[in-house]
Amino acid sequence: MAKVIPFKAIRPEGDKVHLVASRSVDGYNPAELREKLAGNPYSFLHVINPDYEDGIKTKPGSKERLTKVKNHFKKFVREKIFLRDENPCYYLYRQIKEGNEFIGIIACTSIDDYMNGVIKVHEQTLTTREEKLKDYLEVCEFNAEPVLFCYPNDTIIDQLSEEISSTRPDYDFTTTDKVRHTVWVIDNRKIVKQIAERFSGIPNIYIADGHHRSASSTLLGKLRRSTRKNYSGEEAFNYYLGVFFPETHLRIYDYNRIVKDLNNLSVNELMNQLEVNFTISEVNASDFKPSRKHEISMYVDQKWYSLKAKDSIYNPNDPIDSLDAAILTKYILSPILDIHDLKTDKRIGFVPGVRGSKELKKQVDEGKAAIAFGLFPVTMDHLKWIADTNNIMPPKSTWVEPKMRSGLVIYSLEE
Repeated sequence: MAKVIPFKAIRPEGDKVHLVASRSVDGYNPAELREKLAGNPYSFLHVINPDYEDGIKTKPGSKERLTKVKNHFKKFVREKIFLRDENPCYYLYRQIKEGNEFIGIIACTSIDDYMNGVIKVHEQTLTTREEKLKDYLEVCEFNAEPVLFCYPNDTIIDQLSEEISSTRPDYDFTTTDKVRHTVWVIDNRKIVKQIAERFSGIPNIYIADGHHRSASSTLLGKLRRSTRKNYSGEEAFNYYLGVFFPETHLRIYDYNRIVKDLNNLSVNELMNQLEVNFTISEVNASDFKPSRKHEISMYVDQKWYSLKAKDSIYNPNDPIDSLDAAILTKYILSPILDIHDLKTDKRIGFVPGVRGSKELKKQVDEGKAAIAFGLFPVTMDHLKWIADTNNIMPPKSTWVEPKMRSGLVIYSLEE
């Protein structure tokens, strides 16, 4: 059963939260990052980019850089930009984006649940990235980007969330990308106990986004356990930060592919090879997305095409074989376009579905790619089917919303 516990968060002062919370650093180009750092002294970006303040360059991931990150975080605490709650709390989080409402609970979960399979995974992690993130946590000793989890809807938790969200929030602000973020601190002991009990009755929770963060937190926990003969299991390193959404409050988008060239094929030669395994139809439209599972959109030579996989090429009873991303790789990318490793091949790129199919057309029309493929979004049932059967999706198979801001609610790993 799932262990989802309250914790004493470190979080921004109420009048500064809209200034502190930031997108992930990867979400800014260099010019945007410089502008944010120069114009906002409260941005959490100053913590994760500490070189800006003193102008002394350090190597990303180095102990020197990570120490500066930790020191800058402590500076924010000293200056009371961040405060720490006195008692363990849950935090109800709501995001409203483009008319979609997502409501979940920020809490901590156990590394033991990750190791024993209560937490289900569907993505393979890279050892080098796990180690890099583990080193970050070991030196910095705080967790500012929660893993995105989902769980089967629970009537009582849904009801409590609805009741709490009707009260006055502790934070309520809208960012420049027109996304509204609202947080309620849940410190009522009775409600905290009730939420913990409801989660303890849920047999499994699923990672929707954040496999490497889960793996790295577990690595750190194992390391610290190995150096402590009599650890209790309640130390901070035994847990890590997550935001837990009921299944109906997550949205899975497609994750699409662009390829730089046609592997020395003409469009006609490409079509002839595709016809073996797909039924091809030209689509007379300026924009096109797949309308159902096992249909792939393709944009090449200024035209859209619908590629419908023939029933004979996949096994509908196999969770991976019937996955559209796997069908695309197995029957198009590998045999026709000579792309065999999606993680390392520089000829392939990935475009999240939130940017729309028009972005695929744009990339090709501007010459950044020769061809683009759009996929139908993976369903929650299919994601769980893969996780429950201990299978692994191909890289970049899903883009899951919502995405939380960094620095909004922080979990401290310090003893």
